[in-house]
Amino acid sequence: MSDHKAAISQAPVLRPRPWHLWVVGILSLIWNGFGAFDYSATQFQWQAYMSNFTESQLEYFYGLPAWQVSAWAFGVWGALLGSIGLILAKRWAVLMFAVSLVGMLASFATYFWSEQAQEAMGQSGWIFSAVIVVVGVVLLRYSRNMSKKGVLR
Repeated sequence: MSDHKAAISQAPVLRPRPWHLWVVGILSLIWNGFGAFDYSATQFQWQAYMSNFTESQLEYFYGLPAWQVSAWAFGVWGALLGSIGLILAKRWAVLMFAVSLVGMLASFATYFWSEQAQEAMGQSGWIFSAVIVVVGVVLLRYSRNMSKKGVLR
């Protein structure tokens, strides 16, 4: 067998995009778009948005250390890029969702031992944080599965 034929036979099989890739990609883009908006509005201290929070919540958000804000940024922007990658059927979506999940976990880490965070955000903060992580895990697993099936190129 010639080198050319051997290279072709070893190339990954490219599969057509299934309908659910579009659905998951668009829904995740909307979900992660809200996360990007939340991050931006908080960092730019957009008054119209931030007026929805209590004083203790604002103190918590504005008092986050730089490493935690950075982790939050990786979580948010990695997820948004992962969603775009899904829509474009790009393999790098997997990497972006992995970066996002690490960023999410790091940014939520202090929440679990910080009394200030627990007081400011209450039990609903725990629940919403858990939902965000679960969605992140699902998107990472989904994108890995699509990559293994040859849908993401």
